[in-house]
Amino acid sequence: MNAGVGIALDDFGTGYSSLSQLSNYRFDKIKIDRSFVSSFETDDKQDKVIRAIIALGVGLGVTITAEGIEEESQLQRLQDLGCDIGQGYLLGRPAPAEKLATGQVGARILQRG
Repeated sequence: MNAGVGIALDDFGTGYSSLSQLSNYRFDKIKIDRSFVSSFETDDKQDKVIRAIIALGVGLGVTITAEGIEEESQLQRLQDLGCDIGQGYLLGRPAPAEKLATGQVGARILQRG
């Protein structure tokens, strides 16, 4: 039965959010932790981790969200790699729901497909 609820594997690659979780739980989205996003442009290992996570998400047919996008170059690179959704200060600062609902806060959205 589908109750209309989705599950995100948050902060993927850190803490309890590991590869073992992929086989233990059903989920709809993988969220790449900001610790990977913050340095993937200058750190070859981090870049490879980001690429692998995105490829894993594509292979599993789940949505990929990157957290902590703060630079335009990060946004462009993640889009080029096939990341579906982005979060971070570049796209919008945290704000009360009331202000978001009334459009009082400017925000950009990275969302593919």
